[in-house]
Amino acid sequence: MKMPPFIQLSDIDYLLPNDKIALFPSNNRDQSKLLVYKNNTITDAVFLQLSDFLDDNCALVFNDSKVFHARLLLQSNYGANIEVFLLEPVYPTRDITSAFSLTGVVAWKCLIGNAKKFRDPIEFVVEINDIEESRKEGRRNETMFLEPIFQKDTLNSVLITAEKGDRVGDAFLVTFMWDEEAVSFAQWLESYGKMPLPPYIKRAANDADAVRYQTIYAQHKGSVAAPTAGLHFSEKVLQSLKDKNITFKNITLHVGAGTFKPITTESMLEHEMHEEQMIINRETVEFLLQNISKKIVAVGTTVARSLESLFIIGSKLYLKKENPFVVGQFEIYKDARLQSVTVSEALTALLLYFSESNLTAITATTSLMILPHYSQKIATGLITNFHQPKSTLLLLISSYLGEEWQKVYQHALSHNYRFLSYGDANLYLPQNQ
Repeated sequence: MKMPPFIQLSDIDYLLPNDKIALFPSNNRDQSKLLVYKNNTITDAVFLQLSDFLDDNCALVFNDSKVFHARLLLQSNYGANIEVFLLEPVYPTRDITSAFSLTGVVAWKCLIGNAKKFRDPIEFVVEINDIEESRKEGRRNETMFLEPIFQKDTLNSVLITAEKGDRVGDAFLVTFMWDEEAVSFAQWLESYGKMPLPPYIKRAANDADAVRYQTIYAQHKGSVAAPTAGLHFSEKVLQSLKDKNITFKNITLHVGAGTFKPITTESMLEHEMHEEQMIINRETVEFLLQNISKKIVAVGTTVARSLESLFIIGSKLYLKKENPFVVGQFEIYKDARLQSVTVSEALTALLLYFSESNLTAITATTSLMILPHYSQKIATGLITNFHQPKSTLLLLISSYLGEEWQKVYQHALSHNYRFLSYGDANLYLPQNQ
């Protein structure tokens, strides 16, 4: 598995009419259409039937990252409308999970709409229902799907100051300050911020999006875009999997805005992947090792990247390489020794690290780009949505389907499938994987 010399953008392009882009979710999660590509054959189904195409020799892995309210609509002192889109924390910690619990001051890397008008610090007021009660409820509900339930009878005003700092690439550093020690960053952000719908969904977010643009198993805040393959899962679908003795486990990858970043370079190999944070639990590694002989199905491209990144991390630990918890964009292609490590050796090395470090979870970063002809080490099956033309996600899809992805997508276009984040689903079980 070597770096290909050149990959043309036209290799992952197709015509996507605007009327094929889903602007709203289906009425029910599990009633989305499901295109199944199995043994080189396409079958049309409904997502509720997912378990009919799997058996107890399959094990699923979900991304339990939770979308946070990353869009802030502000107004400058001169009346200009400013949109601030939070990307990742910078100060006093870069760890996403820790950043949400901070009080007093945080600094984030942000995209800013109408940035030229954001000159002086902007003050805005956030109303939070019963600060002390929200703090208690926030702790109790931090790992639950639903947002904290606040007492409705007591409103507390928290004054927030936002100050634009230096430019960082195509973004800016923005510092947020507030004096109320009882309120965490997550609490006022969830009260004031808006759900960050993808840019191709050209409408304002509504109350329903707060529920439907979130998986039912989401736990850990940190994503600015939903792991959309998981949006189709309902309790009924999960129960049908359990009834067939199909096991599953979670991993966490916080999806960054780079997932929507178009490829603009002549060669896709010149495209710079965004770095994303991932959390690996010991239980997940144990689960993978226990199910190593089964077909592991990644629920979403984020999970596919996470599992392959997990393999690379384990391989680097096995080979005692430096910076094992930072996965580079192309390092797996350039290092034959990494490729030679077996999945069992990589997973065992990870478990040994957990044991020696007395840890139950580790945080890592990945900017892995999965290219055509990449050979998946762990996730040999994939559940996913339909993706944008000329995107890195189509590169990943072609690693599973080869040039057959074009046949799959043309079938979907001609059979009225709905595309992109709120669109329909695919299940890929290639014969050669």
